[in-house]
Amino acid sequence: MTNPEEIVAVTGGSGFVGSHVVDALLHAGHRVRVIDARPPLQEAAEWAEVDMLDQDTLTDALKGVGPVFHLAAMADVNDVVADPALSVELNIVGTARVLEAGRRADTGRVILSSTVWVYSATREMMVDETTLFDLNTVRHIYATEKIASEMLCADYASLFGRPYTVLRYGIPFGPRMRSDLVIAAFIERAMRGEALKIDGDGSQERTFVYVEDLAAAHPLALAKAAENRTYNLEASEAITIRQLAETVGRLVGDTEVTFGPPRPGDYRARKVRSDRAREELGWSPAHTFESGLARTIAWYKDRPSS
Repeated sequence: MTNPEEIVAVTGGSGFVGSHVVDALLHAGHRVRVIDARPPLQEAAEWAEVDMLDQDTLTDALKGVGPVFHLAAMADVNDVVADPALSVELNIVGTARVLEAGRRADTGRVILSSTVWVYSATREMMVDETTLFDLNTVRHIYATEKIASEMLCADYASLFGRPYTVLRYGIPFGPRMRSDLVIAAFIERAMRGEALKIDGDGSQERTFVYVEDLAAAHPLALAKAAENRTYNLEASEAITIRQLAETVGRLVGDTEVTFGPPRPGDYRARKVRSDRAREELGWSPAHTFESGLARTIAWYKDRPSS
């Protein structure tokens, strides 16, 4: 684990997952510096307002820092499709900037936020961290960007001796999530009494992980055993998008479900094994999908009216 006096940096620490990671790190007793264009939600966290593509200011912001959690990215896959070149700049070049800033500022380990979407570049339907990628697959640009970012981490380790850890997130949900995420969209529409529109026939499966469970893995990933290792952070409970809509309808109120064309390049779910995170980090989700969803809906209902 890190020295309690050592500063832990979180790029993108003001975003959805990032803000929960900051919560988890502060709760674990760490000093935290948020590297983001927006201020952090937590008064206890330091803030460095930085353009992630500005090498010099990013390097300055990481001076005196130990481990660096890199979460800043273009995470909305619709935005990635709308402007692929910009997404490559933010998601791949941005990762290279963080790795280089860490090297120049002599920080501790860089811990990369990746995604189980990388497994769309595989042939197997049951996967773990040892599953090999295949370039001859149909996948999303976002998945390619995360694969490239993972490879950059490994390259900085082999070329410059810079340690890293990769955390491949399951699909997160919970308080503070972006409105474009499917669960958020469903909850907000259901609360307005609107129909829930599904892309495709609703049979596509997803395994959602409650964001507080996901964030809880990050202090654990600071362990020495996690150095130069990759971990899947996935729940075990797969549900279909149709089941998701029906569960939201039951918890919020009966709503109509409609269907539209499938989304191009959509992630085809795999059975993602998280045994390594459980065995090496002691991590496993504390919430079922429905209990996490109930907590999320309660958060929406408790929000002040805008």
